[in-house]
Amino acid sequence: MDRATFACSTAFFRDYNSSSQGAFCLPEGHVDFIEKVESFTYSDFFRDYLIPNHPCIFSAKFTEDWGSRRNWVTWDGKPDFDHLLQKFGEAVVPVANCDVKEYNSNPKEQLPFKEYIKYWKEYIKNDYRSPRGCLYLKDWHLSRAFPEQDVYTTPVYFSSDWLNEYWDAIAVDDYRFVYMGPKGSWTPFHADVFRSYSWSANICGRKKWLLYPAGQEEYLKDRHGNLPFDVTAPSLQDRSVYPRYNQSQRPVEIVQEAGEIVFIPSGWHHQVYNLEDTISINHNWVNGCNVAIMWCFLQDELAAVQREINEWKDPVDDWHLQCQLIMKSCTGIDYKEFYNFLKVIAENRISVLENGLDDEASAKNTPKAAISTLGMLHAVFDLKRTVKVLTSLSANEDFKKLDLTSLSPPPEALLHHLKAAIDTALL
Repeated sequence: MDRATFACSTAFFRDYNSSSQGAFCLPEGHVDFIEKVESFTYSDFFRDYLIPNHPCIFSAKFTEDWGSRRNWVTWDGKPDFDHLLQKFGEAVVPVANCDVKEYNSNPKEQLPFKEYIKYWKEYIKNDYRSPRGCLYLKDWHLSRAFPEQDVYTTPVYFSSDWLNEYWDAIAVDDYRFVYMGPKGSWTPFHADVFRSYSWSANICGRKKWLLYPAGQEEYLKDRHGNLPFDVTAPSLQDRSVYPRYNQSQRPVEIVQEAGEIVFIPSGWHHQVYNLEDTISINHNWVNGCNVAIMWCFLQDELAAVQREINEWKDPVDDWHLQCQLIMKSCTGIDYKEFYNFLKVIAENRISVLENGLDDEASAKNTPKAAISTLGMLHAVFDLKRTVKVLTSLSANEDFKKLDLTSLSPPPEALLHHLKAAIDTALL
């Protein structure tokens, strides 16, 4: 590691050690706007937004060199349907109907991309009305389907991304999405997968965000403990249905312009509207700053499953395994996969700390290259946070009841390796 990188890493680590979660407070309802690329560092973002878990907005200057901002947008700021059809016309995409409620979400179907664009053009022509309803292209894994396309570059502030690092490693899934929708399309009230962070960049169009800080959602639950589908619905004023609504804070409201990026903190519930015909790039991500929140979320999810099927506990021999299977079907992960997730993240950092980065790896867009870019002390920070969560997981009674013989290395051995790597790196 050269002197400049070491100096940056040392400053970053000093900034972290001099701050604490919750010590940095924003005025209620205020969201910082980050204007200049050249004067805002990763350490600034880490200290002022990741650790305190506060939102912010990045100006359009942070995305002005993206291929999608140059090529997907017409001269007057509208989606360039002809260009999009040329590049992606034969793709099949997930589309939600915003006019239909299915449980606490919207029903989805798979449509040819060219059919969706045809619908969208007709929807605009008919003054944003259609007998098919308001259709919203959501959660499209475009980067995975078209890796050769020059769409965007992940900003360095979001590069410590354990979710996509892990799912890329096992080549199963990713949490990088494209959203496209007409004016009036929207996403109901929710918090992001695993209570992850998210970032959302508008390629064109404008969005309105209603954000509730983590914990505020408790005041929005109805008398049965269910969250609302729409936080703007008049029914929330009915105290017989939503008895604690009047105790909730007003939401933080953001109007996001074309080119801007919104950072959504971990566990913040939100509802989002497209104020114009809009295209956005979205990532969900977890790292050392919020992995403990992900672990708490998984414990809460398992506890909810256990309560739901508690009456079957005694007659079913593999009840604990069944609970894990149900949790995985609902959330996408169980305790054993969470262990493997932590292992992959840890081993990537140990490899860089112990072996450095070869020229071939540094030239590629790889997790190890990202680790090196952020600095060796960031890798140590990641390992320390992994040790804390892995220690808690290993001591968890539900985890210990599972058949752990398939885990390699065993949790105790991995913990020992992690602690030794940290000690060696700090010598």
